[in-house]
Amino acid sequence: MNKRITSIIAVMVLGLLASTVAQARKDDLDVARLNDSLNQLGSDPSLGSYAQADQALAREAVNQLSQASSHDRPHALYIAERRVDQAKAEAQLQLSQRQLNQLDQENAQLQLDRSRIDANTAQQQLDIQRMQFQMAQMETARLQAQGQAAADQAAQARAEADQARKLAAAQSKVAQAARRQADLAAKAAKALRSQMQDNSQPSGGSNSGN
Repeated sequence: MNKRITSIIAVMVLGLLASTVAQARKDDLDVARLNDSLNQLGSDPSLGSYAQADQALAREAVNQLSQASSHDRPHALYIAERRVDQAKAEAQLQLSQRQLNQLDQENAQLQLDRSRIDANTAQQQLDIQRMQFQMAQMETARLQAQGQAAADQAAQARAEADQARKLAAAQSKVAQAARRQADLAAKAAKALRSQMQDNSQPSGGSNSGN
């Protein structure tokens, strides 16, 4: 009878020990799982450098879980899991914020580059318009110079024509005077010949007296 009771007690003790060992192993697995999550987060090249404070709080919560009694363990496990999740979420949030800030900076740089391109384009258009205006001014000056030259040539032609007209009038007067002189000379010559003829004829009275 005593042996049977002793056997029962031994089986119960072994069962309790086995349950305790199993629970301890489960506790170790939870701690290992959470530590592994934190290690992966810390070694992640994209997320590891973010949420350092949250990662530290999560590690402290896991450490408290590893030291918690069986009575406090469920609450400690809940806190540790929430801390790990919060560290992951905060790291992802900070990464997203940094990426957003980087995109904002790149967009601002693109806007600045676009503004510079627009300013350069406007300056080039202004230079082209200024060049076109200068060319138009040069063409206007050339045409004005040609017009002035034509006006000068016309004025010179009018002056030459007026001078030619005056010269022709003077030559006409000279010719008229020459013709008058020629007429007078012809008349004088005719009168002289007539006089000479009259003088050469003998007088009738003289011949009859002799």
